[in-house]
Amino acid sequence: MQTTLGPLLYFWSKNDVFEFYEQVAESGFDRVCLGEVTCGKRRELKLADWLELAKRLQDKGKNVILSTMTLLESQSDYSQLKKVCGNEEFLVEANDMGAVQELSSRGLDFITGPSVNIYNAYTLKHLQKLGLKRWVMPVELSAEKLKAILAQAEALGIKEQLETEVFSYGYMPLAYSARCFTARVNKLNKDACEFTCLKTPEGIPLATQEGEKLFTINGIQTMSGQCMNLLDQWWMMEDMGVSSMRFSAHSKDVFTALDGLLTELDQEKPGSGIKIDDQCNGYWFGRTGLEMEQV
Repeated sequence: MQTTLGPLLYFWSKNDVFEFYEQVAESGFDRVCLGEVTCGKRRELKLADWLELAKRLQDKGKNVILSTMTLLESQSDYSQLKKVCGNEEFLVEANDMGAVQELSSRGLDFITGPSVNIYNAYTLKHLQKLGLKRWVMPVELSAEKLKAILAQAEALGIKEQLETEVFSYGYMPLAYSARCFTARVNKLNKDACEFTCLKTPEGIPLATQEGEKLFTINGIQTMSGQCMNLLDQWWMMEDMGVSSMRFSAHSKDVFTALDGLLTELDQEKPGSGIKIDDQCNGYWFGRTGLEMEQV
């Protein structure tokens, strides 16, 4: 089982980003996705900075992928997309169909992130013809649904041609909007947001009237209110043919979670995984996402 660190979804200062990836370089992650995927106004790092980080991580033996934006809202967003897709050095993860179109038109292989809606193997077969090499299952799908998709892929003769990755640890990206909720909370307009996301590096928690954590607001992105944790499901994923588990960082506790998983993988013995407060795994078991199924 391989491990992937997904793209950073929050807005951190340039210094904090570089410091974080210095630690990533020394970690046990096999694969690292880099780039701004949430909001085109977040420009602490330019493409040249991401490419510099990519080369540093590659020199440390990491397999590096550049990730594209999930919601394109302007011509400048599209121009940035074209630059990322045409980087000529690193494989690209497409997070919307515009990126798929751009990459396939260039004859390039690509990956799809969890925001690309793939719900059956017929979609996988179509994308595989366009250059898809690995896909990340949408976060809301269950283990049973994944089994069905992979069985269908095998029947279509494409299962062995594609790698499958599952979002396994982190706050789940659930929805995107043209509005910026973080700016609204701070009584600011989106076009004059003053980059207020920098003040909430782990997003803004949103609770129900009963005080239950429900969502996390991250600019234009709505995320889960609890951390998805499927680390104790690695053995099931391995049996199903999943090749990689994806981590998403909201703080440096992602390294503790990774170390716990790697220990279990080394021992080749399923355990309890890394447990943290306010976690969930409901989607994987076909239940509401915020539930926690005890295994």
